[in-house]
Amino acid sequence: MKMWAGRFKSALNEQADSFNRSLPIDKRLYKHDIMGSIAHATMLGECGIIPKDEAESICRALSDIFYDINGGKLKIADAEDIHMFVEEELTNRLGQVGKKLHTGRSRNDQVALDIRLYMRDCVTEIIGLLSALVSTLCDLAETHAETYMPAYTHMQKAQPTTLAHHLSAYCEMFLRDADRLADCRKRINVMPLGSGACTTTSYPLDRNRVAELLDFPAVTQNSLDGVSDRDFAIEFVSDCSLIMMHLSRFNEELIYWATDEFGFVTLSDEFSTGSSIMPQKKNPDMNELIRGKTGRVYGSLVTLLTVMKGLPLAYNKDMQEDKEAVFDCEDTVKACLEIFTALLPSLTFNTDIMQNGASGGYTAATDCADYLVKKGMPFRDAHKTIGMLVRYCCDNEKSLEELSIDEYKQFSDMFGSDILQTVKIQNIVAARKTAGGPSKRTVLARVAKLKKLAERLN
Repeated sequence: MKMWAGRFKSALNEQADSFNRSLPIDKRLYKHDIMGSIAHATMLGECGIIPKDEAESICRALSDIFYDINGGKLKIADAEDIHMFVEEELTNRLGQVGKKLHTGRSRNDQVALDIRLYMRDCVTEIIGLLSALVSTLCDLAETHAETYMPAYTHMQKAQPTTLAHHLSAYCEMFLRDADRLADCRKRINVMPLGSGACTTTSYPLDRNRVAELLDFPAVTQNSLDGVSDRDFAIEFVSDCSLIMMHLSRFNEELIYWATDEFGFVTLSDEFSTGSSIMPQKKNPDMNELIRGKTGRVYGSLVTLLTVMKGLPLAYNKDMQEDKEAVFDCEDTVKACLEIFTALLPSLTFNTDIMQNGASGGYTAATDCADYLVKKGMPFRDAHKTIGMLVRYCCDNEKSLEELSIDEYKQFSDMFGSDILQTVKIQNIVAARKTAGGPSKRTVLARVAKLKKLAERLN
């Protein structure tokens, strides 16, 4: 018998019943559903809406149900959703007293509470995973402050940098991701219970007491919005989409860095797979899966936006689809962050190849132009002069570091013998001491701060 069956003459069609059920998806909310119910029952007893001793019995029974589920003694099954499962189990144990739990509450505001409680914990866990990832990257960066490599624009070699500088760029991204999630948590952390189905209730509920019991700093201020708001879920999945975008960019780089054409990195056997037909292959499957799973999270964002875009106030059954999108997003992001953090220390960076790469492609050209500017030549003239110098190098198959002072002077008398030191990769990088630059001192100072910022996330 359904809890709502009193209005109906006939039972729900078996196929419709199966289609309507959300228990296979929302059963993971059992802890948060019980937490919310204990707070609600406590408040009902304190306000005299139900007898206090009955409220205490309800709370004890709910705690027992939680421990029975957690310990495997009670299996979650045979209910429309997790909310009905818990209530039906409570009624089985307490009889008529158990039926009083739902006084002054609707499943609409109940599920809104549960998903907020769940997501609050979820956000905290993901921020912790981001902290671990940033810390791992910082450790690698400290090791590679003098590992030189090319920086790219348009996938063409641009200027020399260091691996530490490159890795710390991703630290900045992942810290922004954590900051966005922390900001999202503020909007998750608002208590909707007491909104009722859509217009609150005539019972003298103490919503602030429930908020206090559940550690919410605020309660929702409009009951229609309280039951129908899923902005926080959309924001969460949007934030996760950015995390996955950053992970995908990073893994895209590692995938082509591991190719024979680049050779910048060697993947470990522990995080690679082979081919069923080609014996020589070592494939970056973990990296590719992270890149591929990014689409799943983007799909969850589109799902939520599409579900919500046409809904009139207040609650609609369409909103049942929010949880599957949120849960799949959560599972995907956590799995990707965990595997990637584990994978990073196993990488072998081929530092000689990276340094040779930094020297190729005329990456010292900008510094040559800046050299002439510092000698008094207007920048546009210096740009043109170095462009001709690079063309000379291309025609003669030489690098800027291989040119003699006489060859430099063919293009400008402003060149002195010090240009031969200026174009050395180590000196180019060391000269970039501006905040945000790749010099060893600048990068290591920033990495030290990044480590502290990551630690504060926990």
